[in-house]
Amino acid sequence: MKFLRIAATLFLLPATLPAQHRSIAPAPVQENQDASHRTRLYLKDGSYQIVLSYHVQGSVVVYRSAERAGHQEEIPLELVDLIKTQSWAQLSDPNAPRTPILDPELAREERERTERVPEVAPNLHLPERESVLALDIFRGTPQLVPLTQTEGDLNRQTAHNIILQTINPFAHAHQLVEIKGQRASAQMHVDRPDFYIRVDSPQDADDEAPAGAFQVKTGAADRKPERVSPNSRYVIVQCDVRQDVRIVTSFETNLIGSGKMNQDVVETTQTLLPGGYWLKVVPKQPLLFGEYVLIEIINDQTLNLSVWDFGVHPAAPENRDAILPQERRKPRLETRGPR
Repeated sequence: MKFLRIAATLFLLPATLPAQHRSIAPAPVQENQDASHRTRLYLKDGSYQIVLSYHVQGSVVVYRSAERAGHQEEIPLELVDLIKTQSWAQLSDPNAPRTPILDPELAREERERTERVPEVAPNLHLPERESVLALDIFRGTPQLVPLTQTEGDLNRQTAHNIILQTINPFAHAHQLVEIKGQRASAQMHVDRPDFYIRVDSPQDADDEAPAGAFQVKTGAADRKPERVSPNSRYVIVQCDVRQDVRIVTSFETNLIGSGKMNQDVVETTQTLLPGGYWLKVVPKQPLLFGEYVLIEIINDQTLNLSVWDFGVHPAAPENRDAILPQERRKPRLETRGPR
């Protein structure tokens, strides 16, 4: 009987001992079985582990260590920086879509280029070389019309003075400029066109002035082009159209801003565009049908008599030199892998 008890006890041992020492198996971990796939498991102290895979399981992160032949280990979740871990995985994945990072110097050059040729209407950009343009609309299409600068035939009373003419603001009205022809070559089809005037930046001081830039001249010899100042004011003056000529008459510059200007003088508002390359000039009131000049006012006593002439006639044909909208193909930046 004693032998039978011992045999029974030995028979039961294999069934009971394993039940006392078996550890609870963790939930299945989704792992990449490709041992060549490695990623970083970042900790909140800035360090990281090289792992083959990892998975959050409750309050721990289960991972297979690449440094210990894929051995499965655990680490408390509160010590793991999952955001940095996932961010690094996306950046290091050659197949993952990502936004190319533009070099700061290239970004600065692109911003400067955009400021030099800003968009003033959908797909319509100011050019780099023209100096003064008007934004017109012809049959529903916005267009930029270059304005030519003319000195006309100066009245003999001011013939041999420089074009930046000193004017007595209290003098009686008299002829300033006489322009040949009854109509300007540039004709607007809207009564409140926007004007854009190229302003030279400081770094352009040694560059050659673009075509149509402001000039300081004497009656005999030309001088170096004058820099265009964003501090100048501009008015629009309606011309007196006579037989084959347009006459520009003087006005009292000291009345600008007083609301007492002559009806043939239209004041403007001015805005310097971002980057400081262009000045936007907008008439404060609609322009009647007729012929006009845009005049620069240096100060209360000085005008630039080299003016820009244009007309306002909705039925006029399209301006042949107008710049039309043109859709630009966006540049494509190639993504290169790490060297």
